[in-house]
Amino acid sequence: MGETTKFLLPESEIPERWYNIAADLPKGPPPVLHPGTQQPIGPQDLAPLFPMELIKQEVSTERYIDIPDEVREVYKLWRPTPLIRARRLEKALGTPAHIYFKYEGASPVGSHKPNTAVAQAYYNKQEGITRLTTETGAGQWGTALAMACNFFGMELKIYMVKVSYGQKPYRRSMMQLYGANVVASPSADTEAGRAILAEMPDTPGSLGIAISEAVEDAAKRDDTKYSLGSVLNHVLMHQTIIGQEALRQMELAGEYPDVVIGCAGGGSNLAGIAFPFMRERLVAGKKTRFIAVEPEACPSLTKGEYRYDFGDTAGMTPLVKMYTLGHTFIPEGIHAGGLRYHGMANLICELYDQGLMEARAYHQNTVFEAAVQFTRAEAIVPAPESAHAIRAAIDEALAAKQSGDKKVILFNLSGHGYFDMTAYDNYLAGKLQDFAYPEQKVREAMQQVPVIA
Repeated sequence: MGETTKFLLPESEIPERWYNIAADLPKGPPPVLHPGTQQPIGPQDLAPLFPMELIKQEVSTERYIDIPDEVREVYKLWRPTPLIRARRLEKALGTPAHIYFKYEGASPVGSHKPNTAVAQAYYNKQEGITRLTTETGAGQWGTALAMACNFFGMELKIYMVKVSYGQKPYRRSMMQLYGANVVASPSADTEAGRAILAEMPDTPGSLGIAISEAVEDAAKRDDTKYSLGSVLNHVLMHQTIIGQEALRQMELAGEYPDVVIGCAGGGSNLAGIAFPFMRERLVAGKKTRFIAVEPEACPSLTKGEYRYDFGDTAGMTPLVKMYTLGHTFIPEGIHAGGLRYHGMANLICELYDQGLMEARAYHQNTVFEAAVQFTRAEAIVPAPESAHAIRAAIDEALAAKQSGDKKVILFNLSGHGYFDMTAYDNYLAGKLQDFAYPEQKVREAMQQVPVIA
């Protein structure tokens, strides 16, 4: 018999609890502040936007939180996802490293996003909410929440970043197929959108702008709450089902990762793969390295400042301490739309600030070069976001080749790229543009960031 390529778990081994890394952090993240008083917020400050159960999860320091049976039942449609040994890529690289990837593109919508979308829709439904609003960049999150809302009989309004709305029409079609109402952001449907259109009619939009619109929409209606696909503590916690499965699957493979890699926009898929392994480092003393990978056009960890800032462009959200490029910063229209966010999850930021996580940034042409190399070896077309993790994994494997080290590398292939073929067409035709770090734009945006005593 040949060597094993896929490491699979039965449905009975879908984790029964989410892992909350807040219980094991050496130093917890700084408090979230009210935008008006600049004092720590309480549950009632978040109640207009989120159901109380999610607010409790957001502030919880319990190590594990039970996954409701109804959520696990939906998870069975795609979980557990496979862990795959990238043997053909290893051979193509000529590396002694062993490369593994957790394939979250196995979900019905093609990404990791349903892990939290289903949970969020469930808790809102339990509280009697009938309508949700959200933003989406590349469309992975919007598609996941559209599927989840359909399952639980809820309405959904999605503000999709304008540049991605044009770049990814079939992702938009998929959201509509599940029953969601999708508009390009900035839109004429909100005060925030109208103000930005008046000032910048040709803007490509940004996740920060789309968040402003979705938050405003939700705040004005009693039947509506807001749902976010990344950044927040409870969202990252829901994603830890990925890493918990991967821990068990690495046991089946008889190996343990020396390095764990994930792309990073807001931080949810990186947290999903990394946090359960980070617990092994914090609690059991494992020596695993962790790498967050972001685009050079929007490098919040590698080039941003660690300070309090708004999560949205209009300044409607609470103030969170994070590595930020400034909430008014609008990134260039790179094809990794899910990574075009000015900040980063505060849990990721705290790990990075404490030296427990590394970060690197790449231009999109070298990212697509890695994506094509991966596709030709492993036959899966990765999402442009996930391809950032592939770029770093290949670089780590080539470094191992140079040193002769037999490293074990694990990365999260957080979604497939079958709706991103325009981007691949552009790359193959030599038309994909690299964007330099926009230092002047960031400097101007940082002048708008609040000064917190």
